[in-house]
Amino acid sequence: MSFYTALSGLKASQTDLAVISNNIANVGTTGFKRSGTEFGDLVSSSPMQSSGIAGQGTRLRGIAQQFTQGGLESSERSLDLAISGQGFFVTRASNSNGQVSYTRNGAFSVDANRFLTDSAGAYLQVLPTDTKGAVTATGLSSARSIQLPLTSGTSKATQTIDLSVTFPSAGDVPATRSTYSTSNPYKFDRTDPNSYNQSTTTTVYDAAGNAFPMTTYYVRENLPSGTTTDTNWTAHTFIGDTEISYDSSAATQPAPLTLTFDGTGAKTAPSGTINLGPLTPNGASAPLEFSLTYSGSTKMAASPFTLTSFDQDGYAAGQLDNVSVGADGLIVATFSNGDSQALGKIILANFSNPEGLRQLGDSKWGATGLSGEPIIGEASSNGTGQIQSGALEQANVDITEELVALIQAQRNFSANAKTIEAANTMTQTIVNLRT
Repeated sequence: MSFYTALSGLKASQTDLAVISNNIANVGTTGFKRSGTEFGDLVSSSPMQSSGIAGQGTRLRGIAQQFTQGGLESSERSLDLAISGQGFFVTRASNSNGQVSYTRNGAFSVDANRFLTDSAGAYLQVLPTDTKGAVTATGLSSARSIQLPLTSGTSKATQTIDLSVTFPSAGDVPATRSTYSTSNPYKFDRTDPNSYNQSTTTTVYDAAGNAFPMTTYYVRENLPSGTTTDTNWTAHTFIGDTEISYDSSAATQPAPLTLTFDGTGAKTAPSGTINLGPLTPNGASAPLEFSLTYSGSTKMAASPFTLTSFDQDGYAAGQLDNVSVGADGLIVATFSNGDSQALGKIILANFSNPEGLRQLGDSKWGATGLSGEPIIGEASSNGTGQIQSGALEQANVDITEELVALIQAQRNFSANAKTIEAANTMTQTIVNLRT
């Protein structure tokens, strides 16, 4: 009987060594939780049995994982997530069975279809939210896989333009203006640089977010002389290849805008906002209509021609620029046009008995009858921890503790082996007895 008693001890020590080896092997595995062996003694009992009996060895009662908090290591990726406190991320397999699993490994990335996935390709699950980030549905049945948008999906047509220009007081009248007369009042050709002094090019947008170049050519019309102290400049503005008419009553061709400056260089006209349009350049989804204002800082001075400022309120649909995750699990996408969009709130799951979870590998677990049903919630609520972006949870393995346990398991194995050796010696002695 002592052979089998010692053999159970050998097997127990082997199992203990295997568990400790697994802990040590996964000391660098993100989100790994160490395991511990639990043993119980074996006693053959019956109703009439005496209390003074020897046991029959040991047996493995179970291998229990310890879900204590691992250390957090900083990362430079916003999609590296760690849970500070209780809870598990929820993922769903990308294959047809869509298996739901739970993990503490927050090393998420973006796949070819722009879904957030874990290292095994399973989709991170989130709860839907409104535009302000408030959850609109709860429970695991409402969870969905999160997909990052490429664009903001919103655009705005240009409705207001405010600009400021400094005109050079030393600017000459273009040579082509020598042929100017009342019968030929618009002697201007955008393809002839000799017909204008300066030009500026900026961008405006239609309702679909299509961008169009807005080019303005400035022409000096006169030089002050005698009693004439005012100076006039005309502005010929094109959106694409279509010229804007600043005078809707012009019958033959678009009329330019006249800017007037007094002898000190101060702008005297136009004095207010100019409403323009509708104008439909080639490729526009809808006519453009906007108000144009030359601000009070527009002037004529002894300095080079300068477009001092240009502001317009239109924009195209922005490209995805950044993704951030808040401590409450809210995922927000920021776009190049300044838009931001709430994409969803990360689900955290809790269990009444986490030790009852079934190991699936890759730092994942599955729910069982022993663990109980998952309690789904948001971060920082119902006992769940906070989510920390730019960090990963390391294994909760203490290498020093494991090495000490390894030595102890090795000694236990050697002691049980010695027991078998002693039992074998006793048996051999009995066999060798002679009458």
